[in-house]
Amino acid sequence: MRMKTFMKTFTILTVLMAMTVAVVSAATVEEKRQKIRDVTNETLEEVYSAQPKARDAVANAAGYAAFTITDAKIIFLGGGGGKGMAVNNSTGQEIFMGADDVQIGFGLGVKKYDVLFVFETEKALQDFTNNGWDVGGQATVAATDGVGGDSLEGAVSVAPDTWMYQLTDKGLEASITLRGIHYFQVKELN
Repeated sequence: MRMKTFMKTFTILTVLMAMTVAVVSAATVEEKRQKIRDVTNETLEEVYSAQPKARDAVANAAGYAAFTITDAKIIFLGGGGGKGMAVNNSTGQEIFMGADDVQIGFGLGVKKYDVLFVFETEKALQDFTNNGWDVGGQATVAATDGVGGDSLEGAVSVAPDTWMYQLTDKGLEASITLRGIHYFQVKELN
């Protein structure tokens, strides 16, 4: 009799614990998503502040992706990572993503930067979100699209139908960096 009561109590407690873990995990996932949404909105506002016409470029695009990345560099090697998300403007679908990067070159310090990709076509957006990207040797300079006038001023073309704005914590960056960045979907958040 005593063993039967113990087993029932143990079973009930196990089920309750499993349910609690599931609820806590679900809240944690949603909190992570919300934090990425907040970071994305901050990135958009910072880019819009530096390049007001970027707002129209994003609004008229098939979609966009915004990331905040932090790098640390010690003498010849550096690296970092960050989070962000891609948004399909037609459907409103959010795809939560991460970024890892590696740098080679002389330097010392920590730098935060924001990256905003603007995708002119659905295909460009899908290529980015579904296949991830490995980007190396980025050049971030002022450029225009030649079609929409100056709506993409301050952006650089990084792939077919894809433009990139990059801001450092000191403002719009106009430099060439030797950096390998890998963008990827964060499966547990999608």
